[in-house]
Amino acid sequence: MTHRILFVCLGNICRSPSAHGVFETLAAREGLDVVVESAGTGGWHIGDPPDRRATAEAAARGYDLSHLRAQQVTARDFGRFDLIIGMDHANIAALERMRPMGDDTPVDLFLSYGTSTRTEVPDPYYEGGFDMVLDLIEDASAGLITRLKAGQI
Repeated sequence: MTHRILFVCLGNICRSPSAHGVFETLAAREGLDVVVESAGTGGWHIGDPPDRRATAEAAARGYDLSHLRAQQVTARDFGRFDLIIGMDHANIAALERMRPMGDDTPVDLFLSYGTSTRTEVPDPYYEGGFDMVLDLIEDASAGLITRLKAGQI
């Protein structure tokens, strides 16, 4: 069974493309059949590649983000994906506001799949911390993969 997963953050240039690249790579290593995309709730960066700092941190750990380009999430995405994952509570709230009436696509916080006591992936765009963000993303990706393999999603 193919699982279609969308990762969402604010601008789709830091957190969600990092999650996209990490999860896609780890899922492929595990032999999972997944279709992965990422998007932002805002449209400021549509068509742009991921932030150079996110790309560099990912590359240092063996993940390639160079093929990704920012896009904006739309209400149509609820029908295209089996699971939509937000990086923080603001992303979840924005997703719920655009959810089509009657749609039951699961929308979860990404860190709910990991072992961190944090609930949100912090936005490193202004504050930095791309290494810590990638640590959180790798951990949550591993947890999501475990749940997918166990048939819990």
